[in-house]
Amino acid sequence: MAHHGKRVLKSREAVERTKLYALADAVKLVKTNATAKFDETVELSINLGVDPKHADQMVRGVVNLPNGTGRTLRVAVFARGPKAEEARAAGADVVGAEDLVAQVQGGEINFDRCISTPDMMPLVGRLGKVLGPRGLMPNPKVGTVTMDIKTAVAASKGGSVEFRAEKAGIVQGSVGKASFGENKIAENVRAFLDAVNKAKPPGAKGHYVLRAAVSSTMGPAVRLDLATLNTTQSVGT
Repeated sequence: MAHHGKRVLKSREAVERTKLYALADAVKLVKTNATAKFDETVELSINLGVDPKHADQMVRGVVNLPNGTGRTLRVAVFARGPKAEEARAAGADVVGAEDLVAQVQGGEINFDRCISTPDMMPLVGRLGKVLGPRGLMPNPKVGTVTMDIKTAVAASKGGSVEFRAEKAGIVQGSVGKASFGENKIAENVRAFLDAVNKAKPPGAKGHYVLRAAVSSTMGPAVRLDLATLNTTQSVGT
């Protein structure tokens, strides 16, 4: 364990906690510091100047990462008839109606994403207590309640990431794996920041994006210099 501690200390020393790094340098550092034996996930964390308790300051949306997340999500679809067929053809891992509802109620949740046709929502709504806390509840705002099952399954499989601001106005999401090329991670970070900017709620006042940092599963957080990103910064409107 001591060896692991030393390694973590060493990587933390390489990162100055208060320093702001340009995106390319930050990505390089995160990759260098990802020394675990498994392929670490690269996470982006964004602090927003919003209070999500107010409905008009809630931030949520979905981003299609140009280079995917590096992990294949298991996708469940609530649908019947031709729509269930469409889901299977599109590569959904679990497809069902009442049978799938019963399965989930019984505590069997072997999927990471959940999509539903609108007509199934009264049924799926009963699973709110189970799916809600896990962030799996289908929602029309992020394209997971839809008749276009094929597109929704493809997006979920191909690297679409849902995001929402948690209590302190923090949005977090995966932007790839440490094994990705630097440019791929940087492109994903830019796409994520752009999507969060586009999801700016009507009630957001003053500075919207306050801080952002990238990190790997086991590595320290590296703060980004937002001025170097050239994304559409919403500074005090």
